[in-house]
Amino acid sequence: MRSLGRTDRLGSLSEARAVLNAARQQAMKVAPNMPQHQACLDVMEEGILYGGQAGVLKEARVFKELVVAPTSKALVHVFFAQRSTTKVPGVTDVQLKPRPIRKVAVIGGGLMGSGIATSLLVSNISVVLKEVNPQFLQRGEKMIAGNLEGLIKKGSLTKDRMHKAMSLFKGALDYSDFKDVDMVIEAVIEKIPLKQSIFSDIEKICPKHCILATNTSTIDLNVVGEKTNSQDRIIGAHFFSPAHIMPLLEIVRTEKTSPQAILDLITVGKIIKKVPVVVGNCTGFAVNRTFFPYTQASHLLVSLGIDVFRIDRVISSFGMPMGPFQLQDVAGYGVALAVKDIYADAFGERNLGSNLVGLMVKDGRQGKVNAKGYYIYEKGAKPKPDPSVKHVIEEYRKQANTMPGGKPVTLMDQDILEMIFFPVVNEACRVMDENVVIRASDLDIASVLGMGFPKYRGGLVFWADTVGAPYIHSKLSKWAEMYGPFFKPSSYLEQRAKSGVPLSAPGTSQQGSARSRM
Repeated sequence: MRSLGRTDRLGSLSEARAVLNAARQQAMKVAPNMPQHQACLDVMEEGILYGGQAGVLKEARVFKELVVAPTSKALVHVFFAQRSTTKVPGVTDVQLKPRPIRKVAVIGGGLMGSGIATSLLVSNISVVLKEVNPQFLQRGEKMIAGNLEGLIKKGSLTKDRMHKAMSLFKGALDYSDFKDVDMVIEAVIEKIPLKQSIFSDIEKICPKHCILATNTSTIDLNVVGEKTNSQDRIIGAHFFSPAHIMPLLEIVRTEKTSPQAILDLITVGKIIKKVPVVVGNCTGFAVNRTFFPYTQASHLLVSLGIDVFRIDRVISSFGMPMGPFQLQDVAGYGVALAVKDIYADAFGERNLGSNLVGLMVKDGRQGKVNAKGYYIYEKGAKPKPDPSVKHVIEEYRKQANTMPGGKPVTLMDQDILEMIFFPVVNEACRVMDENVVIRASDLDIASVLGMGFPKYRGGLVFWADTVGAPYIHSKLSKWAEMYGPFFKPSSYLEQRAKSGVPLSAPGTSQQGSARSRM
């Protein structure tokens, strides 16, 4: 207690104020939506101005307020939700033991394949990387070495561990080294015939216990494994890019995937320091399916006359790492074009056709890949909005022809936020209704770790419950009348809005058989 009264180490009041003001500005920059940083600084200031005793009393008062505040509840929810994802009924509660996975083959050494291989190597798992020709294999090996160098620069890997990791690596141009692998992860481009022929080949060569995994982000696993007789070993291992950094691993099961294969992949996920979330097999699985309206809604807003960069600013201010247009630049337009038809077939009238990406490509833009998208990308500099993209946007608006009376709509920032996120919540309701996830909190974790949804908002479904199903339903109903079926509320959302039951509460169907549990 005597130390509370000491002031001999404190500088002048003006010095203290200058330090606190600088810290406040830094906190506002780094964490503008989180109250605890400013609260800590308030407490320090109290102690400096009125003495240690006053500071301690204020600390107790502020703690009592913060601990029951929405941010605290959201963060506590995320903490426990993350620890629940590996509790999988019928898999982790039936006395099964995980089998050791010592050697993994990765097919395809592109961005995803090299990232997956990196994750395995730094966790002391031997990797065989297969490519179609020596040039591609060399490129894959270089990318892995580059990933490891990047981890050294960040301080998360030592040089010794890097050498150990590379000693576990082997490149291959055929399947001869696949005879003793415990798992194969296919990470080639999203082409169904190619994936089918790979699975047909590896089934013949790999040992009978080997798990046959695909990193597909959209294609139905039953289609991928159609030409094999090993449906019980086929599983989705959907990593997020960059795979050696992003913490989420979506484990996709079909109705035929064995509990043993699921348990083994959960275990590998933990070994390589990922957070595994087990989901059901459908187009886009849990994350990409839930968030398919995210980009589409942003395109709709642009067609209605809203500025691209304003949309990104609103979404970033909410707490996303970047807005939907910068995200599209970073992910590359190839992904958007590859899944366009898949989504159109799967989601029917609630899919919003947009040719904006096609027009961007036609204009010689490929996003961050060629440093020219909605933003300009210069080495070592922050992305800058590209004013020359205006003519592409104008052409898109002309073709879309959705502006009422040909004039841009007027929207508040709150409207923009809701028009982008409420359709995402609506799709999340369908995902829960169809039992694609085991529990709502799995979707919260998937949204936080896979899409960068702000952790301090508790994840997508948790946040939606704080907004309230009745309000989300009423807004979507209004927009559905104005802009069509893209906004039409799902039956799950409608029922929850009428009954007042939270969106996250388990439904009767969720307590029965679930697609994610089969």
